[in-house]
Amino acid sequence: MLETRKETLPELLMRFSPIAIALSLTLAATSSAVIGQKPDDQINPRSVTLLQKGEALRRAGNLSAATDTLETALAVDPRNRAAYIALARVAQAQSLPGKAIRLYFEALQMEPNDLTALAGQGDAMVQKGAVERAKQNLARIRQLCKKDCNAATQLAAAIAKGPPPAIVTAQETTKVPPKGEEEATKKP
Repeated sequence: MLETRKETLPELLMRFSPIAIALSLTLAATSSAVIGQKPDDQINPRSVTLLQKGEALRRAGNLSAATDTLETALAVDPRNRAAYIALARVAQAQSLPGKAIRLYFEALQMEPNDLTALAGQGDAMVQKGAVERAKQNLARIRQLCKKDCNAATQLAAAIAKGPPPAIVTAQETTKVPPKGEEEATKKP
């Protein structure tokens, strides 16, 4: 039968020391990584300065320079949520709603309850023709606001206005013109 014998201290140490060493190394590596990180609300001041410059360029109508400046702000600090929102506004001004939706999505990844990003994304969705998805954003904004707020009012107005006429026409047309007659379908 099996003998039950008492293990000695060196045997216990040899048995459990590899596990103890592995756990202590894991704990040390994890804690040092957390200590080295910046808090989420501490954004690089250079990135904030570039964001302000990019916003000024957007308001002045220089969209190309605004895009370059805002992308630089994101390269300096990728956690700058306001830079994503500003870059999305530039994309909307350039009639690039798909790019704007993606940039608003990036901002919402950092802060899912950002009313500005939700409203902007909803507006870009309407611009692209995705009115039902914009209504989902409006419902989310109303859920977060509890009362009427500016973001909900603006998005509701954009949804009521509907997508641009070119998008509506494209959605209604299902017939593809025959080869060689594509030019006849273009509007002057």
